[in-house]
Amino acid sequence: MIQPINPHKHFVAIAGNIGVGKSTLTAILGEAFEWKPFYEAVDENPYLADFYADMTRWSFHSQVFFLSRRLLHHRQLVDHPGSVVQDRSVYEDAEIFARNLYNQGQMSPRDYQAYHDLYDGIRAFLPPPDLLVYLKSDVDTLLERIRLRGRDFEQDISPDYLDRLNILYDDWIERWGSCPILIIPASTIDFQHDPEARQLVIDGVRASLEPAPVRYLKRPVKTP
Repeated sequence: MIQPINPHKHFVAIAGNIGVGKSTLTAILGEAFEWKPFYEAVDENPYLADFYADMTRWSFHSQVFFLSRRLLHHRQLVDHPGSVVQDRSVYEDAEIFARNLYNQGQMSPRDYQAYHDLYDGIRAFLPPPDLLVYLKSDVDTLLERIRLRGRDFEQDISPDYLDRLNILYDDWIERWGSCPILIIPASTIDFQHDPEARQLVIDGVRASLEPAPVRYLKRPVKTP
């Protein structure tokens, strides 16, 4: 067991596309640093299966549920007495998923405005995390991981949908300025199965919790 970084409380949020490995990394960091993990409320969303079947009809309902649950989790994270790690941040609901639905005409301008007003109003009172970890992946890797985890309602997610989300993620990360960022190329760093990669990520998170600009995690080049 790795000893906690220091007695100071840390709040780390894990961001990234569907199937990229957020829950896996949340568990790894929670165990490595003795942080309390907070997981995404996927199976609890009563609208999610309906949403994948008819995005236009159920987009607002599903996104409001996710936003309300994430806002509640964010407040719990801030109030928790010890260090915490969060599986998907509150910001992604608005900056990525709701924005994509609006861009694709699957959320009406009226619903999108109401949703974004709620997000902006509450976000102003929420302290940001100490570190945002962005798991960046290509679409082929995402599709394979979605297939392997076997959630029925995710099996029809299209490559185009994931690609649009990737574009929005990259744009959001470019604009992000509320805390340091650690970018992990999740297509090439297999922290779930490779112990060396896992340690690389743990060490990267440890280093990133010291004040610094954006970091990009890379494997060290091995020389003969």
